[in-house]
Amino acid sequence: MPDVNNRKRHTEQNSRADNGASLHPSWRAFIHYCEELKYGEIERLKIQDGLPVMAEVVEKKIKFAA
Repeated sequence: MPDVNNRKRHTEQNSRADNGASLHPSWRAFIHYCEELKYGEIERLKIQDGLPVMAEVVEKKIKFAA
């Protein structure tokens, strides 16, 4: 017989993930930044205690033809 508590826990996790209620504010801020960025590169993403702390964004890349 399937574990009812395990199934209930999984359902609760999915509903929280869907509305972002359990997402830490640092992750929400990072995701919001990525959405606004549209496309680009994040050179380095610093993570501390499992949370995004700082990111470096490449401002300009210049390619010279040889």
